[in-house]
Amino acid sequence: MEAMEIDSAGKDEAKEEGKGKPVMVILIGAPGSGKSTFCDLVMRVSTRPWVRICQDTIGNGKAGTKKQCLTGAASALKEGKSVFIDRCNLDREQRADFVKLVGPEVEKHAVALDLPAKLCISRSIKRTEHEGNLQGGKAAAVVNRMLQKKELPKLNEGYDRITVCQDEKDVQGAINTYTALGPSEKLPPGFFGQKKSDAKVQLGIMKFLKKKDPPGCSDTVMNVSLENTQSHATKEKDSNQVLESCEEPKMACVGSSISFENSPTLAFPSISTADFHFNLEKASDIIVEKVEEYVNKLGNARLVLVDLSQNSKILSLVRAKAAEKNIDSKKFFTFVGNITKLYSEGGLHCNVIANATNWRLKPGGGGVNAAIFSAAGPALETATKAKAGSLNSGKAIVVPLPSSSPLFSGEGVTHVIHVLGPNMNPQRPNCLNNDYVKGCKILREAYSSLFDGFASIVRTQEEPCKDKFEKEFKGEVQLEQGSRSGDQKAKREAVCETDMNKKFKSFVKELGPNVGSSGDGNTGGQSRKAWGSWAQALYDTAMHPERHKNIIEMSDDVVVLNDLYPKAQKHFLVLARVEGLDRLEDVKKEHLTLLKTMHSVGLKWAEKLLSENNSLTFRLGYHSVPSMRQLHLHVISQDFDSNHLKNKNHWNSFNSPFFRDSVDVIDEVSQNGKAILKDENILSMELRCHRCRSAHPNIPRLKVHISSCQAPFPAFLLQNGRLVFSESKDANRGV
Repeated sequence: MEAMEIDSAGKDEAKEEGKGKPVMVILIGAPGSGKSTFCDLVMRVSTRPWVRICQDTIGNGKAGTKKQCLTGAASALKEGKSVFIDRCNLDREQRADFVKLVGPEVEKHAVALDLPAKLCISRSIKRTEHEGNLQGGKAAAVVNRMLQKKELPKLNEGYDRITVCQDEKDVQGAINTYTALGPSEKLPPGFFGQKKSDAKVQLGIMKFLKKKDPPGCSDTVMNVSLENTQSHATKEKDSNQVLESCEEPKMACVGSSISFENSPTLAFPSISTADFHFNLEKASDIIVEKVEEYVNKLGNARLVLVDLSQNSKILSLVRAKAAEKNIDSKKFFTFVGNITKLYSEGGLHCNVIANATNWRLKPGGGGVNAAIFSAAGPALETATKAKAGSLNSGKAIVVPLPSSSPLFSGEGVTHVIHVLGPNMNPQRPNCLNNDYVKGCKILREAYSSLFDGFASIVRTQEEPCKDKFEKEFKGEVQLEQGSRSGDQKAKREAVCETDMNKKFKSFVKELGPNVGSSGDGNTGGQSRKAWGSWAQALYDTAMHPERHKNIIEMSDDVVVLNDLYPKAQKHFLVLARVEGLDRLEDVKKEHLTLLKTMHSVGLKWAEKLLSENNSLTFRLGYHSVPSMRQLHLHVISQDFDSNHLKNKNHWNSFNSPFFRDSVDVIDEVSQNGKAILKDENILSMELRCHRCRSAHPNIPRLKVHISSCQAPFPAFLLQNGRLVFSESKDANRGV
């Protein structure tokens, strides 16, 4: 769009009234950063005439388009008014059209509300009646996706003035500045609120560095020093300092390597080269070989080789060899620091760390093993013991870290992967006596097992930030239908889907459905999905029912219990008591008898409850992708009258093709040897009544509707015994 021209009459009128130039302020920030509040507080008391241009309301009170925002801004500026552009504007491309909209007759300002992601998410999920309906639990995923695109503004984009606010004190200062800006006044130009160009990077914003490498950074694998980042972080920023130059302040070159903060990240030490005395040259060759093999299969997931020593020879060797192989430095890099304090001391968030362990999987010895067990506390030893009692050389085992562990709460580590490499130290068990043919083979197997274990964890994080959100905000999220508008806003900002998700799908197909650690602790057996500690409850109940009080029936084959968070008046689970049956995907033809037993037991309990209340109707089935480990059959009444049914995921997991009827699963396994599974994307479909199929905007309205809906069930549910109801009911209607 061509730069706007203000007619001469408008200019003369402005001069006659003694007014200064209109100001266009482009607000930059994630949802929840406070852009709308900023506008509101300034406009309430400012003597300058302001107009707020908000894409969420530009269409007659409803969400509109960027083009409408440009038109609205141009109109207000021609009238001599100043404007706030209230959009996320997180990258340069999104801002460019607004900057080009005006010429020198309008002051162009940018205010970046660069607040912590956790604060933005917290605000977003708590707010109600948001203009763009971006609220509730869905906001967490949207904020995290959008921040991956974040690019702070530069003066050379065409701004007269830029203000960057990194905390709420900065924001209040900016509000005061614009509130005090009178009609004939002008703010000094320059870059405010961030450090001088020769200053070091602030630790607090390392998480959100731009994807584009800062000046002076090479494309080769970088070595990030923990000591350097700590010293950089100690300098106080001068929020009043104006940069005289029109250049963007230069940041330290750590950004090249740690720009994907929300990506799954594995930090690992060099295996066997310390206490086990493995040759460094050979070890570095194998590290680079295995990294090259896996790194492009992991989407945006990252691998980080860590060592305590600034002058580490293994880090130097690996960096040089990785550079020769042109391995992407954003996906693999080296880091100098304590592997147990990477986030608190270095600003590097790694949700998975590897432990170069001993065969007994016990604390002790020295180096990394002792440090990790000490930092994680007793919880890690207990969790490890539950997975396996020992480990063979060349193998790895994934251990979900309990939330009680200091590494979980303080560093954000969700999993520890124990890995055992070959030993060349005659003072340690199983010494290979310098047999490097065998040693190199074992070391390759160790890194393959380690990266496969990490792959299994990545596989469980296909929905970005789910685990992080549960960890940080603890509690059930509200995924209301109204969040669709928030998704639309995210799409307008061109951040619909991260590269991690796109590449991850092909990565899963390449590695196969079952990669990672053995679910039963057998480290030499078939690899399986890694489950979080909270997801192990049903497995523990099935394997050790005597430890639990909520059991209502127990046999050699199954355990029956009431669902702890029922989604209807009556909701119970039939658990298979068979090792290795974690989910429906694991079921094979050999399990057909067990499936029939589970169905028979579920049917028996449904009929028992019907004898007590013949108004009920039951459905028996499995989730295509369960959230809890151990194959379990849901037996659920179709009233869905429960305070625990709170969000779209809850509803659609029982009322979409994602829910596989037990009778259909039995038929499919009998005929094809496996059940048909449906993708989790189905859970995002609109909310529809399970009887009349009418659509509803959110869960509260849907609940009001289904409480009185008397429509017959859809025909397919009334076939093949998918619904169970009393004989006194009209079998043609199910009511």
